[in-house]
Amino acid sequence: MKKLVFASAMALASLGLIGTPTLYAQAAGGQGGISLPPAEFNAYQTAVSETNPQQKAAALESFLKTYPQSQVKKEVLDQLMDTYRGLNDLDQELSACNRMLQIDPNNLKAILYSVLIKKAQCSKTVNAQTGVATDPQPCNDGSSLAQKGLTAPKPADVSDQDWKNETGVAYPLFHSMIALDDTASKKDYADAIKQYNLELQALSAQEANQPGPALVDQLYLAQAYTRPGVTDLPKAIWFYARFVDNAPPAYQKQVEPDLEYYYKRFHGNADGLDAVKTAAKSTVFPPADFKIAPAPSPAQVVDNVLASTPDLTKLNLEDKEYILANGSPAAQQKLWSVLQNQVTPVPGVVTGVTSTGLTVHIEVGPHVAHDFTVALKNPMAAKDIRAVPSDVQAAKQFIDQNGVPDDVAKVDHEFTLAGSRIRSVQLEPNASVIEMAVTQDAKQNNTPDFIVNLKKPAEGKDVPTPGFQYNLLPQPELDATYASYKPVPAANGKPASAQIVLNDGFIQVQPPKAPTRRAPARRPVRRPGE
Repeated sequence: MKKLVFASAMALASLGLIGTPTLYAQAAGGQGGISLPPAEFNAYQTAVSETNPQQKAAALESFLKTYPQSQVKKEVLDQLMDTYRGLNDLDQELSACNRMLQIDPNNLKAILYSVLIKKAQCSKTVNAQTGVATDPQPCNDGSSLAQKGLTAPKPADVSDQDWKNETGVAYPLFHSMIALDDTASKKDYADAIKQYNLELQALSAQEANQPGPALVDQLYLAQAYTRPGVTDLPKAIWFYARFVDNAPPAYQKQVEPDLEYYYKRFHGNADGLDAVKTAAKSTVFPPADFKIAPAPSPAQVVDNVLASTPDLTKLNLEDKEYILANGSPAAQQKLWSVLQNQVTPVPGVVTGVTSTGLTVHIEVGPHVAHDFTVALKNPMAAKDIRAVPSDVQAAKQFIDQNGVPDDVAKVDHEFTLAGSRIRSVQLEPNASVIEMAVTQDAKQNNTPDFIVNLKKPAEGKDVPTPGFQYNLLPQPELDATYASYKPVPAANGKPASAQIVLNDGFIQVQPPKAPTRRAPARRPVRRPGE
């Protein structure tokens, strides 16, 4: 599932969490406000009345530098946060928020703005296929700030109604941040479900139905309900249906296959799905009496599919895997007798690549380079080869430790001849085995269910990385021949599956179209005398 990102226009700059005090110059002798020396008063008035955002930010920063202990420091920082937010200068906005929190640790606006920035940073690190953050720090930081914001006390000078309005904006976003950290960093899906539900409870139906962050969070809530240990497929189906009902068409097309997959998996077929989508369209939470009739047992489903499918080769790969995972031995054998030794495309997501060799690219001087093929003593993950540091000595040490002696000797000879003239050594893994996640469950758990042994190792740009997706031509296509399978029983909350091994794999890439050549123009035929 590709990560979905919606543009969200949030009117947060107008969130009035700090009232502007009545100010007057010290010489004016006013009462009931804050008294400032004339020079400081004039500097403040000049900064806050500036209409150009860049110049206003500079004036506010200058004021804080000139008057670091000003009585209006808090008010200046408040305007500075809003100004940087309007400029979309996230680094400076976060700096202003941090400075605000140093003097007012419970400032709700500073916490909220910081959480929004941390959430954006966290989301950028989330792998689109696995849902796991490659850098959990911004996720953890945002979650800690969000938890702090949920317990921040109401300031004495803020009315109950204003506080209700302010927390009505902030609290749903805080719950969303905590849930994102739960799923992307901590893998605490039970708490993620709790947080997403609290977020939705704080929103109106209209807010929850609009394309934007809240609707995306309902997709993430649906995905959380499919996770082992907290699986609740009827609720997952409900929130998948809500997303499909309310999202823009382009996003509906991406998610509708998941809705259909989990509905059929729970119910057995698509009957009644339209009624669920209708019920979920405008109602955020499923009613108390919401039920989906469970499907027959997996073995019964398999028997029904086999009985109703004249040509078993027409089944898609997910259905074939389901039969080999859940059917009786007789049902499995009936399908396997049709599949074995047949060639099939394997569309899905790459979860791992195994290498049996690598290419050593040695650059000698500015214009000379030599390539050597080195077989490995033992197969290893391609990602481990890619992780070797790019410096010459580290690459040479890796080759010496892992290459077969005859191939290492060829590289040694090049090192002896070139010596100190070697500028760089690059290692490129080949691909002998490609592990694929084909079914939705396998993709969700980032585990392979199809293992493809290539007939000839792929090299160079043809070697995929985890997360790459093979499809059907004209996109890159992976094909292979059914060789064997092994049923994997259900365990630890995960459904039964099958690990299917295919041999003689090969990658097909649609060749680019040849440019259209126009016939050369001919001179017009002229008659004699013309």
